[in-house]
Amino acid sequence: MMKNNSLKIVIPMAGWGTRMRPHTWSKPKPLVSVAGKTSLEHLMDMFKTLPNPENVEYIFIVGPHLGEMQIPAFVNQHYPNLKAHFVTQHEMKGQSHALALARDYLSGAMMICFSDTLMETDFSFLSNETADGVAWVMPVEDPRRFGVAEVGADGWVTKFIEKPQSMDNNLVVVGCYYLSSAEQLLSAIDKQIEQGVMLKNEYFLTDAISIMIQSGAKIRTQKISTWLDTGTIEATLDTNKILLEQKKEVNKYTGTQVNIIEPCAIHPSAVITNSTIGPYASIGADCVIDNAQISESIVEAGCEIKDSAMTRSLIGKQAKVKGRGDGSVMQINVGDNSQIVL
Repeated sequence: MMKNNSLKIVIPMAGWGTRMRPHTWSKPKPLVSVAGKTSLEHLMDMFKTLPNPENVEYIFIVGPHLGEMQIPAFVNQHYPNLKAHFVTQHEMKGQSHALALARDYLSGAMMICFSDTLMETDFSFLSNETADGVAWVMPVEDPRRFGVAEVGADGWVTKFIEKPQSMDNNLVVVGCYYLSSAEQLLSAIDKQIEQGVMLKNEYFLTDAISIMIQSGAKIRTQKISTWLDTGTIEATLDTNKILLEQKKEVNKYTGTQVNIIEPCAIHPSAVITNSTIGPYASIGADCVIDNAQISESIVEAGCEIKDSAMTRSLIGKQAKVKGRGDGSVMQINVGDNSQIVL
């Protein structure tokens, strides 16, 4: 694998993020915070276990408007030494269409990882990988929302089924793939588009890889046990809890009359007084919080929270929430720069 050529990592993130509104009215979904960092930063952390992380090129496929304005700026600011390319997908025609747009940057070994797929895995085995491709999978109770891998008796994937009707096969593909030949994938995508292999007017990547398998490609699965989803508000709050549980360092935050119930992620620049924070609370930079109880919630940077008790809430950047101060617990979902007075 990847002897001289750099490994190409494609991160498609061009969707509208409708299930994460109102937060995605003002920023792309990968820039929503979870457990003290954006989900994009958590995703980038996953690639630290690659066999040769210095010899990697990233291709970010972004959406028009918010994506093309904010993602390149964020990547350049937070990862100034990254070899990064940006491709804009103006029409939402699916995953294979997005990858076809990036063909100028694709050659040799590649990985594809969707931006709302956070998982626990170690990529170091790829240095000795001999298969044409690897699809990361995890058994789930109800696979019908996802794509599944059908594996033959010989251990090779026979095909992928997108959004299966049946519950018989629960081996869900989590949205991360390794392929030894980008050229082979692009050829399969061209065939897929030529044949019009679509689902709900979108070209799915699993169908392109199934075409590769029909042409003789050997694809295997790699099982994982932890897959974290940041595709919806509820899933993001659940992921926040799991990531905070895994956090090794304990908060050293000190404020006036502040009770912190671990685990939490509290930015040191936050100013908190007369409040109980946690468990499972993420508080962003420059927040000002007074007389509040916040648990199982994400409060993004620059918020002002006063006289409020909240749980299972997601508060966007620079939002202001003023409660009644009577201790009644609320669950709210507030976008960036909003103001709520109860």
